[in-house]
Amino acid sequence: MQTEADTRRADELAELARHVREGVGRLNWRLRSEADSPSPGPTVLAVLSRLYRAGTHTPGELAETERIHPQSLTRVLSSLTSRGLITRTADPSDGRRSLIDITHAGRIVLRDYSISREQWLAAAVERALSPTEQQLLRLAADLLLRIADS
Repeated sequence: MQTEADTRRADELAELARHVREGVGRLNWRLRSEADSPSPGPTVLAVLSRLYRAGTHTPGELAETERIHPQSLTRVLSSLTSRGLITRTADPSDGRRSLIDITHAGRIVLRDYSISREQWLAAAVERALSPTEQQLLRLAADLLLRIADS
């Protein structure tokens, strides 16, 4: 049986979750709109980022880790391959599978887009937040990363 304190705690957590979701969503929207270069698209960025951070993946691993439908991923991988942003090679241990890796050109696309967004964000943080608030934001960012990785 849920007590009044349990209900109140659940309501507080739900409100916190809504507040964090709204803040992260609005910041993400603003980052995309403020970038100097056009966005490669969220799915392309997710795939390139995953390959950059975690290395070579099979298409199945990419689909699972990024929660992308395999059919959608097939189209994205085809486009990225034709643009020279990824390579596809046969898996030496299982020729039926392919291994996907980011190319130098893919790293450049990812880096250029990231730099543009980070420059805007750094200026906004300096303009809008005090040094103490900047330290709190650093702690909050660490917490958001922990939540994302949990």
